[in-house]
Amino acid sequence: MNPVIEQFAKACHDILENDPGPAGREQVRRRLEQVLVDDSVVRDYFGPGADSTRNVLYEDPDLGFCVIAHVYKDKRISNPHDHAESWAIYGQVDGVTHMTEYRSVEKPVDGKPGKAEPVKTYDLKPGMAVAYEPGVLHAPVRHEPTKLLRIEGVNLQDVKRDRYEEVG
Repeated sequence: MNPVIEQFAKACHDILENDPGPAGREQVRRRLEQVLVDDSVVRDYFGPGADSTRNVLYEDPDLGFCVIAHVYKDKRISNPHDHAESWAIYGQVDGVTHMTEYRSVEKPVDGKPGKAEPVKTYDLKPGMAVAYEPGVLHAPVRHEPTKLLRIEGVNLQDVKRDRYEEVG
């Protein structure tokens, strides 16, 4: 593992063990912004040969959070979603992610998607990181190749999440 990611993962563990709430996650978000621009991290996980849309770099054995490298080579549009009971921090390495945050106007029922109304839109640019608390609906749109580091409060690979559709 890259030493910067190793040190970052250790710092995240220590921060979140001491303060697992929003203030601790804000400390992790600020540290992530420093990692996003580290040349060795960019070289090791986002160089020309990197093509994984989900490369788990670290999964904490005690607290469960994950550090994940994402490389998207094509346009990618997501529907509004949350991360179930987990939180997530998106950190932009390269490209731009157009992010919209939503308010739920109708909960999902019986397998039918819920309805969500946009409330805030902004761009994540290289070096920026944003934390999403549990339940915060958001939808990333990537019109060009993008690269990001994301921290998940738990490994979301097999976590069932509700589906939403945008309205309004």
